[in-house]
Amino acid sequence: MRNVYLIFLFSFVFCGCISMMEKTGRIIDGSAFEEKTVIKHQDSDFVISIVENRSKEKSIIIAVKRFPMIKFRGTLPDEDGNFLFTSLEYLAGSTHGWNEFSLQLLGKGRASLNNSLELEITEEIEHIQITQGRIHRYDTRIIGNDALTALRNRRDRIEAAIEWMSSFDDPPSFNSIEDFEKHWKPVLFPELVSRRKRPQGFRQDGDIYLKAEDIRWNTGYSERSFPEELRPIRNSGTLLRDWEEALSWFYFKYEWNTIF
Repeated sequence: MRNVYLIFLFSFVFCGCISMMEKTGRIIDGSAFEEKTVIKHQDSDFVISIVENRSKEKSIIIAVKRFPMIKFRGTLPDEDGNFLFTSLEYLAGSTHGWNEFSLQLLGKGRASLNNSLELEITEEIEHIQITQGRIHRYDTRIIGNDALTALRNRRDRIEAAIEWMSSFDDPPSFNSIEDFEKHWKPVLFPELVSRRKRPQGFRQDGDIYLKAEDIRWNTGYSERSFPEELRPIRNSGTLLRDWEEALSWFYFKYEWNTIF
Protein backbone atom coordinates (compact mmCIF):
# COMPACT_ATOMS: atom_id res chain seq x y z
CA MET A 1 0.00 0.00 0.00
CA ARG A 2 2.87 2.33 0.84
CA ASN A 3 4.44 1.71 -2.58
CA VAL A 4 1.19 2.57 -4.34
CA TYR A 5 0.96 5.80 -2.35
CA LEU A 6 4.53 6.77 -3.23
CA ILE A 7 3.94 6.10 -6.91
CA PHE A 8 0.79 8.25 -6.83
CA LEU A 9 2.62 11.05 -5.02
CA PHE A 10 5.50 10.98 -7.50
CA SER A 11 3.08 11.05 -10.44
CA PHE A 12 1.20 14.00 -8.95
CA VAL A 13 4.37 16.00 -8.34
CA PHE A 14 5.78 15.13 -11.76
CA CYS A 15 2.60 16.19 -13.58
CA GLY A 16 2.56 19.40 -11.58
CA CYS A 17 6.12 20.16 -12.65
CA ILE A 18 5.26 19.57 -16.30
CA SER A 19 2.20 21.83 -16.08
CA MET A 20 4.37 24.58 -14.63
CA MET A 21 6.95 24.34 -17.42
CA GLU A 22 5.20 26.86 -19.66
CA LYS A 23 5.23 29.40 -16.83
CA THR A 24 8.77 28.74 -15.64
CA GLY A 25 10.62 30.99 -18.04
CA ARG A 26 8.46 34.02 -17.36
CA ILE A 27 8.43 33.47 -13.61
CA ILE A 28 12.22 33.36 -13.45
CA ASP A 29 12.57 37.02 -14.36
CA GLY A 30 9.20 38.20 -13.07
CA SER A 31 7.79 38.99 -16.50
CA ALA A 32 4.70 36.86 -15.77
CA PHE A 33 3.55 39.65 -13.47
CA GLU A 34 4.38 42.60 -15.74
CA GLU A 35 1.37 42.43 -18.07
CA LYS A 36 -2.35 42.27 -17.54
CA THR A 37 -4.97 41.28 -20.07
CA VAL A 38 -7.28 44.13 -21.06
CA ILE A 39 -9.28 42.44 -23.84
CA LYS A 40 -9.49 38.79 -24.83
CA HIS A 41 -11.35 37.15 -27.71
CA GLN A 42 -11.12 33.66 -29.17
CA ASP A 43 -12.55 31.40 -31.82
CA SER A 44 -11.80 27.83 -32.83
CA ASP A 45 -8.31 28.72 -34.11
CA PHE A 46 -6.95 31.73 -32.23
CA VAL A 47 -6.94 33.54 -28.92
CA ILE A 48 -6.29 37.26 -29.38
CA SER A 49 -5.57 39.45 -26.39
CA ILE A 50 -4.71 43.07 -25.77
CA VAL A 51 -2.25 43.24 -22.87
CA GLU A 52 -0.88 46.20 -20.91
CA ASN A 53 2.46 46.36 -19.12
CA ARG A 54 3.41 48.38 -16.05
CA SER A 55 4.30 51.35 -18.23
CA LYS A 56 0.73 51.36 -19.62
CA GLU A 57 2.00 50.30 -23.04
CA LYS A 58 -0.37 47.96 -24.86
CA SER A 59 0.36 45.13 -27.28
CA ILE A 60 -1.60 42.53 -29.18
CA ILE A 61 -0.90 38.86 -28.40
CA ILE A 62 -2.02 36.14 -30.83
CA ALA A 63 -2.02 32.57 -29.56
CA VAL A 64 -2.57 29.76 -32.05
CA LYS A 65 -4.52 26.85 -30.55
CA ARG A 66 -3.00 24.33 -32.94
CA PHE A 67 0.51 25.45 -31.96
CA PRO A 68 0.44 26.12 -28.21
CA MET A 69 4.21 26.49 -28.12
CA ILE A 70 4.16 29.87 -29.91
CA LYS A 71 2.59 33.31 -29.49
CA PHE A 72 2.81 36.32 -31.78
CA ARG A 73 3.27 39.80 -30.37
CA GLY A 74 2.49 43.03 -32.16
CA THR A 75 1.81 46.72 -31.71
CA LEU A 76 -1.57 47.92 -30.45
CA PRO A 77 -3.99 47.89 -33.42
CA ASP A 78 -5.07 51.31 -34.68
CA GLU A 79 -8.71 52.32 -35.16
CA ASP A 80 -8.85 50.26 -38.37
CA GLY A 81 -7.35 47.20 -36.67
CA ASN A 82 -3.96 47.48 -38.37
CA PHE A 83 -0.87 46.45 -36.40
CA LEU A 84 2.79 45.51 -36.84
CA PHE A 85 4.16 42.10 -35.89
CA THR A 86 7.15 42.55 -33.58
CA SER A 87 8.08 39.10 -32.27
CA LEU A 88 7.31 35.41 -32.03
CA GLU A 89 7.62 33.98 -28.53
CA TYR A 90 8.40 30.27 -28.23
CA LEU A 91 8.33 28.12 -25.10
CA ALA A 92 8.20 24.33 -25.17
CA GLY A 93 9.64 21.45 -23.24
CA SER A 94 10.54 17.81 -23.50
CA THR A 95 11.86 15.12 -21.19
CA HIS A 96 15.26 16.77 -21.68
CA GLY A 97 14.26 20.27 -20.53
CA TRP A 98 12.90 23.29 -22.35
CA ASN A 99 13.77 25.97 -24.91
CA GLU A 100 12.53 29.55 -24.71
CA PHE A 101 13.21 32.40 -27.11
CA SER A 102 11.91 35.58 -28.66
CA LEU A 103 12.31 35.89 -32.44
CA GLN A 104 12.10 39.37 -33.95
CA LEU A 105 9.57 39.68 -36.77
CA LEU A 106 8.64 42.13 -39.50
CA GLY A 107 5.17 42.05 -40.96
CA LYS A 108 1.71 43.59 -40.84
CA GLY A 109 -1.70 42.35 -39.86
CA ARG A 110 -5.27 43.44 -39.27
CA ALA A 111 -7.45 42.27 -36.41
CA SER A 112 -11.09 42.87 -35.61
CA LEU A 113 -12.20 42.26 -32.03
CA ASN A 114 -15.77 43.47 -32.32
CA ASN A 115 -18.74 41.14 -32.81
CA SER A 116 -16.63 38.36 -34.33
CA LEU A 117 -12.90 37.71 -34.31
CA GLU A 118 -11.21 38.39 -37.64
CA LEU A 119 -7.48 38.13 -38.35
CA GLU A 120 -5.70 38.91 -41.61
CA ILE A 121 -2.02 39.01 -42.60
CA THR A 122 -1.64 42.09 -44.79
CA GLU A 123 2.13 41.92 -45.28
CA GLU A 124 4.16 38.72 -45.26
CA ILE A 125 5.83 37.98 -41.93
CA GLU A 126 9.62 37.98 -42.11
CA HIS A 127 11.81 36.29 -39.51
CA ILE A 128 14.75 38.46 -38.42
CA GLN A 129 16.76 37.04 -35.53
CA ILE A 130 16.46 35.50 -32.09
CA THR A 131 17.02 38.38 -29.68
CA GLN A 132 16.76 36.65 -26.32
CA GLY A 133 16.30 33.17 -24.96
CA ARG A 134 17.09 30.51 -22.40
CA ILE A 135 17.70 26.78 -22.43
CA HIS A 136 17.15 24.32 -19.61
CA ARG A 137 18.85 21.01 -20.35
CA TYR A 138 18.57 18.43 -17.59
CA ASP A 139 20.14 20.17 -14.56
CA THR A 140 21.85 22.87 -16.62
CA ARG A 141 20.37 26.31 -17.30
CA ILE A 142 21.93 28.24 -20.18
CA ILE A 143 21.34 32.00 -20.35
CA GLY A 144 22.80 35.16 -21.85
CA ASN A 145 25.09 35.03 -24.88
CA ASP A 146 25.66 31.29 -24.50
CA ALA A 147 21.92 30.68 -24.86
CA LEU A 148 21.66 33.07 -27.80
CA THR A 149 24.49 31.34 -29.64
CA ALA A 150 23.06 27.88 -28.98
CA LEU A 151 19.53 28.87 -30.01
CA ARG A 152 20.66 30.70 -33.15
CA ASN A 153 22.76 27.71 -34.21
CA ARG A 154 19.82 25.39 -33.54
CA ARG A 155 17.58 27.64 -35.59
CA ASP A 156 20.00 27.43 -38.54
CA ARG A 157 20.05 23.63 -38.34
CA ILE A 158 16.27 23.31 -38.03
CA GLU A 159 15.65 25.66 -40.94
CA ALA A 160 18.11 23.70 -43.10
CA ALA A 161 16.29 20.48 -42.21
CA ILE A 162 12.86 21.99 -42.88
CA GLU A 163 14.01 23.35 -46.24
CA TRP A 164 15.00 19.81 -47.24
CA MET A 165 11.83 18.23 -45.81
CA SER A 166 9.70 20.73 -47.74
CA SER A 167 11.56 20.14 -51.00
CA PHE A 168 9.81 16.83 -51.72
CA ASP A 169 7.04 16.80 -54.29
CA ASP A 170 3.74 17.61 -52.56
CA PRO A 171 5.06 17.41 -48.96
CA PRO A 172 2.31 16.30 -46.56
CA SER A 173 0.72 18.55 -43.95
CA PHE A 174 -0.11 17.37 -40.44
CA ASN A 175 -2.85 18.34 -38.00
CA SER A 176 -0.93 17.10 -34.98
CA ILE A 177 2.66 16.94 -33.82
CA GLU A 178 2.21 13.20 -33.24
CA ASP A 179 1.39 12.59 -36.91
CA PHE A 180 4.30 14.84 -37.92
CA GLU A 181 6.72 12.82 -35.80
CA LYS A 182 5.29 9.50 -36.95
CA HIS A 183 5.90 10.42 -40.61
CA TRP A 184 9.30 12.10 -40.42
CA LYS A 185 11.17 10.23 -37.69
CA PRO A 186 11.70 7.09 -39.85
CA VAL A 187 12.97 9.30 -42.68
CA LEU A 188 15.34 11.38 -40.58
CA PHE A 189 16.45 8.66 -38.17
CA PRO A 190 15.86 5.16 -39.61
CA GLU A 191 18.38 3.79 -37.11
CA LEU A 192 15.88 4.44 -34.32
CA VAL A 193 12.85 2.65 -35.76
CA SER A 194 12.02 -0.96 -36.56
CA ARG A 195 13.21 -2.39 -39.87
CA ARG A 196 9.71 -2.49 -41.37
CA LYS A 197 9.37 1.29 -40.87
CA ARG A 198 12.69 2.19 -42.49
CA PRO A 199 12.75 3.82 -45.95
CA GLN A 200 13.41 1.58 -48.92
CA GLY A 201 17.11 1.43 -49.69
CA PHE A 202 18.17 2.50 -46.21
CA ARG A 203 20.84 -0.16 -46.09
CA GLN A 204 23.10 -1.01 -49.04
CA ASP A 205 26.31 -2.90 -49.58
CA GLY A 206 29.37 -0.84 -48.72
CA ASP A 207 27.60 1.45 -46.25
CA ILE A 208 29.90 2.82 -43.56
CA TYR A 209 28.64 3.31 -40.01
CA LEU A 210 29.81 5.97 -37.59
CA LYS A 211 29.06 5.77 -33.88
CA ALA A 212 27.97 8.99 -32.18
CA GLU A 213 25.61 9.64 -29.26
CA ASP A 214 25.62 5.84 -28.67
CA ILE A 215 24.04 5.25 -32.10
CA ARG A 216 25.63 3.70 -35.20
CA TRP A 217 24.71 6.13 -37.96
CA ASN A 218 24.54 4.88 -41.53
CA THR A 219 26.67 7.47 -43.34
CA GLY A 220 25.84 5.85 -46.67
CA TYR A 221 22.15 6.64 -46.13
CA SER A 222 23.11 10.21 -45.22
CA GLU A 223 25.09 10.52 -48.45
CA ARG A 224 22.25 9.18 -50.59
CA SER A 225 19.38 11.01 -48.92
CA PHE A 226 20.49 14.31 -47.39
CA PRO A 227 21.98 17.51 -48.77
CA GLU A 228 25.64 18.04 -48.02
CA GLU A 229 25.15 20.54 -45.18
CA LEU A 230 22.90 18.14 -43.23
CA ARG A 231 25.08 15.03 -43.46
CA PRO A 232 27.60 15.86 -40.70
CA ILE A 233 24.78 17.13 -38.50
CA ARG A 234 22.93 13.82 -38.82
CA ASN A 235 26.02 11.62 -38.58
CA SER A 236 27.15 13.34 -35.38
CA GLY A 237 23.79 12.93 -33.64
CA THR A 238 23.31 16.71 -33.45
CA LEU A 239 20.16 16.63 -35.58
CA LEU A 240 18.71 13.94 -33.33
CA ARG A 241 19.45 16.07 -30.25
CA ASP A 242 17.64 19.01 -31.90
CA TRP A 243 14.70 16.73 -32.71
CA GLU A 244 14.45 15.32 -29.20
CA GLU A 245 14.84 18.66 -27.42
CA ALA A 246 12.82 20.85 -29.82
CA LEU A 247 10.40 18.69 -31.80
CA SER A 248 7.66 21.34 -31.60
CA TRP A 249 10.09 23.86 -33.13
CA PHE A 250 10.48 21.56 -36.16
CA TYR A 251 6.70 21.14 -36.30
CA PHE A 252 5.61 24.77 -36.26
CA LYS A 253 8.37 25.74 -38.69
CA TYR A 254 7.38 22.95 -41.10
CA GLU A 255 3.72 23.99 -40.90
CA TRP A 256 4.44 27.75 -40.98
CA ASN A 257 2.38 28.43 -44.10
CA THR A 258 -0.69 26.79 -42.55
CA ILE A 259 -0.72 28.82 -39.32
CA PHE A 260 -2.79 31.74 -40.65
